Order: sequence, then C-alpha cells, then structure tokens
Amino acid sequence: MGHWLERNIVEPGKLPLLLALASFVLTFVVTRVVTRLIRAGRGPFGNVSARGVHVHHVVPGVVLVVVGGFGAFSSRHGPGAGVCAILFGVGAGLVLDEFALILHLDDVYWTDQGRKSVEVVAITAALVGLLLAGFSPFGVNNVSAGELHERGFVIASVGANFLFSLLALSKGKARTALFGVIVPLIAVIGALRLARPGSPWARRFYGRRPRARARAGLRAYRHDRRWAGPGRRIQDWIGGRPDSQDTRVPQRQRQ
Repeated sequence: MGHWLERNIVEPGKLPLLLALASFVLTFVVTRVVTRLIRAGRGPFGNVSARGVHVHHVVPGVVLVVVGGFGAFSSRHGPGAGVCAILFGVGAGLVLDEFALILHLDDVYWTDQGRKSVEVVAITAALVGLLLAGFSPFGVNNVSAGELHERGFVIASVGANFLFSLLALSKGKARTALFGVIVPLIAVIGALRLARPGSPWARRFYGRRPRARARAGLRAYRHDRRWAGPGRRIQDWIGGRPDSQDTRVPQRQRQ
C-alpha cells in the first residue's frame, strides 16, 4: 500500500488532490450532520448571525476557497501545498453544500430544490476521485517499459470510455455518463440504449422517427417510475429529508 501510494499519488504530485478530496467529503458529511441536528433542535449548535443577518456557511466557504486557491499557486510544493489543499477542500465542501441556494438565490436548503446540492457534491467527489485514481506516467521516476505499456493501455481505455460517456451524455443520461467514466460497461450500455426525450441526440435523430420517439418516451417514463423512489431515499439518507411542503424553515432550524 505504501509503495502504491508513493508511486501513484506522491510522485505524480497528487497528494494535495487527495487531501483536498478527503477534506471536501469530510466537510460535507460534518456540515450535513450539524445542520440536521440544528433542524431537529438537538445539540449545542445554532445559527451564526452578524448584526441580525443570518450568515450561511457558503460565506466562510467562499473565503476558504479563495484563500486556498490563491495560496496553492504560491505554494505548489511542500507543507504549504497540503495546507492550501485542505483549506480549498473545506471551502468547496461548504460552498457546494449550499449549491442549490446559490442556483436559486433563495433559501431552498430543506426543499426538493435543495436536493441539487447533494447531487452536485456526489458528482464532484466522483470526478475528483476519478482524477485521483487515474494512472499517470508523467512525473513518475524510473518507469519501466512494462509499466509504461500498462499505463498507456489504461489511458487509451479511459479515452475510449470517455467517448462512450460523451455519447451517453448527449442522450440525456448524465448520471450514466458520470458513472460510466468510472465503470466502462455502464458507459457502453448508456451509449447503446435509446436517448431520453428532449436530449440533444433525440432532437437530432428522432425528429422524423415517431416510433423511436414513442419508445424513448415510454422507456423514460418506466425508468423514472422505477428508480425515482430509491434515488430520493438515498438522497434523503445522505442530505436529510426535505420539507413536505415548499415552505421556508425558521431561522432556528437552519445553519
């Protein structure tokens, strides 16, 4: 494990990325735990206010992203790079936890619209994890011919799989495309199946094919009916159950 970490993380210069990802995920988890405790009225936690203005945690998140981001450019090596990566990861976790608030310019944290924050965090973590796990022949010292061949094969496979993921994305299957980048078979399946109605692929190729449009609509309806419930339950387990009605939560119940 130590040799793999040194070979694939430290030598290619990915240690700051690992620190940023770990702090990002940990910050999101801790933040959700705290906000759910505040919402339930438990624990010693409460809202932060300044002169009567509720300070959302996206505010310190932006400050940490700015400090960590600019600091990373001035400290690309050594302990400073690790510290800046952690600051950036913590800030990004705080910001993306309230991504829906920024998108809607409204306090939608505990509404259905607030689910977008959980989705964006999951997508970001998956993409950064993909970058972290990817083999990199550059920046690694004394790469043997066998290792270079294996790494080249992996890079070529990832490139081909990325094309399948782009095809799945053009068919309106964003989640399939995302996880297909990590698991090749998922990308191939998403690229071969019918496109979702309204997707760029459907608009381009199904315009004069009413039978294909009907099949795509029926398949999308069945898929959404089957998986919408489980998907929502997973989001509720991660981020908390939204309010039953689209009402704003009192200030005591928000972080």
